[in-house]
Amino acid sequence: MALNDAQAPGGEGRILLEFEGPIALVTLSHPGRLNAITVHMWQELARVFGELSADETLRCVVLRGDGGNFAAGADIREFPRHRADLQGVIHYHTQVLAPALRAIAGCIHPVLAEIQGVCVGGGLEIASQCDLRIAAETSRFGVPINRLGFPMAPDEMRGLLALAGRAVTLEILLEGRVFGAREALEKGLLTRILPPEDLHDNVMATARRLASGAPLAARINKETVARLSADSRPLSDAELLKLFRYAESRDHREGVRAFLAGETPAFTGD
Repeated sequence: MALNDAQAPGGEGRILLEFEGPIALVTLSHPGRLNAITVHMWQELARVFGELSADETLRCVVLRGDGGNFAAGADIREFPRHRADLQGVIHYHTQVLAPALRAIAGCIHPVLAEIQGVCVGGGLEIASQCDLRIAAETSRFGVPINRLGFPMAPDEMRGLLALAGRAVTLEILLEGRVFGAREALEKGLLTRILPPEDLHDNVMATARRLASGAPLAARINKETVARLSADSRPLSDAELLKLFRYAESRDHREGVRAFLAGETPAFTGD
């Protein structure tokens, strides 16, 4: 059931939201434009992911593109209107794109990107903020913005740099080359690649597997990875206490009980 499919001002670009049990499916949809992301779409991504993160009944989010492509980056047709001068550029990158990327990265649920077709520029920035990225063997990647005469903004580079490291990030940005899924996998950008006909079924099987795990454990894992990636200092006593808070949870007791009984655990998030 589509819950959020309101057209953007001007009738172009939207974010679709559906639910399949405890799994949310978020779809980038901009027909005829390879899902190029408009300002409205960036703003909707921030709003939708904020709402999904607040919904503790969910277990997983799948982020995908409509019509055979993930996303062909930001919609360049909007640049003269939204990025016409220095203040416009600063506002666009810090107040439009950055909040959307932060919302995806900050989602408390595991976020899984289903990638087919084109995944370049802003599309790759979005995918880089997801926890897992499963792609069709025919999909294509890159950030060819050097041809447009501008660099990647810091908040947009953060996810790519965390995935690929300094050398590969610079290679991608300085060459501006579009490359295939096999190379993207070798560069560390993808979790795995599959034949196009197997992609969706594999993604949904993975999402159901993620959804069957203990949600509190998944959230703590995401928090710990984010903390350790950003700061090499040892965790404080308060941080360790927060990490080990699962010890008194119902799900922890249920997981151990079910294992010892040879049963499938029924996790509730408590």
